[in-house]
Amino acid sequence: MEIKAVKFRENGFYTQPFAFGGEEEMEKFDKNVRYRGTLQNYLIDTGDEVILVDTGFPAGMPVEVPDENSPGFVGEETCSYMEAFAGLGYKPEQVTKILLTHKHADHSGELKSFPNAKIYVNADEMSADELQGIPNLAPVEFTDGAYYNFPESQKIQDGIYLIKAKGHTNGNSIIIVENDGLFYMLHGDITYVDEALYEDKLSVVFDDLGAARETQDRVREFIRNHPTVYCGTHTPQGYENLEAKRVMDLDNPVPTVFAEVDFSKSEGTGKYVCSICSYVYDPAEHDGVAFEDLPDDWKCPRCKQGKEKFNRA
Repeated sequence: MEIKAVKFRENGFYTQPFAFGGEEEMEKFDKNVRYRGTLQNYLIDTGDEVILVDTGFPAGMPVEVPDENSPGFVGEETCSYMEAFAGLGYKPEQVTKILLTHKHADHSGELKSFPNAKIYVNADEMSADELQGIPNLAPVEFTDGAYYNFPESQKIQDGIYLIKAKGHTNGNSIIIVENDGLFYMLHGDITYVDEALYEDKLSVVFDDLGAARETQDRVREFIRNHPTVYCGTHTPQGYENLEAKRVMDLDNPVPTVFAEVDFSKSEGTGKYVCSICSYVYDPAEHDGVAFEDLPDDWKCPRCKQGKEKFNRA
């Protein structure tokens, strides 16, 4: 069995208030501390099947133009998700299963591009706007009982488990792959950067704060009791851990490499992108109303986050 990263964004960042400030006041943390950000999803080649964990942004997704006040930036596009997938040597028709961690567009954007794939989705996500009109969705009810300290799981096949992990979204899930004595935890957004898990901080992104705390506690307990390679979506630590088969040691953090950020790009399209759910605000679709002219209490129509969570594109 092989696990590979599908890499398509780089040179992004997440500020410390964004990554750490979910349970405490964001002002407690230093907005000038920026952790490295990327965007990658994962592919599992079992030898008999090709299984994807999430499917990136949809083609044509605008790239944000961050500034000094941006809480996070998903990164510059190195290629589209489908180009990155093809670069690993696979064709869409080979994919038999897709395991979705959650609904957001940076995880579900190309679901429609895999005609033969059965798409496993937490049943609580089925009504999400991002998933409407997509065929081959298979709602998961987590009927296989506990997986170690996680109360609800679904066995996909030997060595591959979908774990209910509510918090970031109400239908959030984790994938755990058992291979050669290691547990590979492929997650969407339990944390945005590994530093948050080492420091036991929640990000500012969640549908249910109490559930997010409960999930993170379980993740940390699992890691303390099992040799776990922690593979995130929004940090290069995700694929660095994977490629090194690095087992996470919560008491001995990997030294932080901070983001090097260039804010010299100033041109924008007038569009704005939500840094949480990737909703695109296009004035042309809102009677020409510029984003800057929206009222201060305006919320993202998809994830209900405030204007401050948006970046220019």
